[in-house]
Amino acid sequence: MDNKSGGFKYTYSAREREEINKIREKYTERGPEEENKLERLRRLDARPAARARAVSLVFGVVGTLTLGLGMSLVMSNLGELIGTHRDFVLPLGIAVGAVGGVLTALAYPIYSAVLKKERGRVAAEILRLSDELMR
Repeated sequence: MDNKSGGFKYTYSAREREEINKIREKYTERGPEEENKLERLRRLDARPAARARAVSLVFGVVGTLTLGLGMSLVMSNLGELIGTHRDFVLPLGIAVGAVGGVLTALAYPIYSAVLKKERGRVAAEILRLSDELMR
């Protein structure tokens, strides 16, 4: 703190300085080529996770709904409503529920596999762009 000139002087901590720099970056002018490369790098980095998330969510939701259908067949009179014989409803419900459980359980391994495959697709482009931006 410097009071000789009638004002105050304040130094920021490292965390505050980092936050200030992030805010400042939003308002600084960059060249169009550099900005496009950086935005492209960000989009390429986000794409594999988004695709893997979408595929695994579809598997998880379909599996959960199938599991619920199997439970409904076993525990309610849904079999009578669809015209299935009473003795056939229990094994059918168990089989449908088991298929749904398997689909739900496969959601995370499918996420991991799709993420690995998609990262492999964009790896070369991300490395090239990051090398250009770091120069």
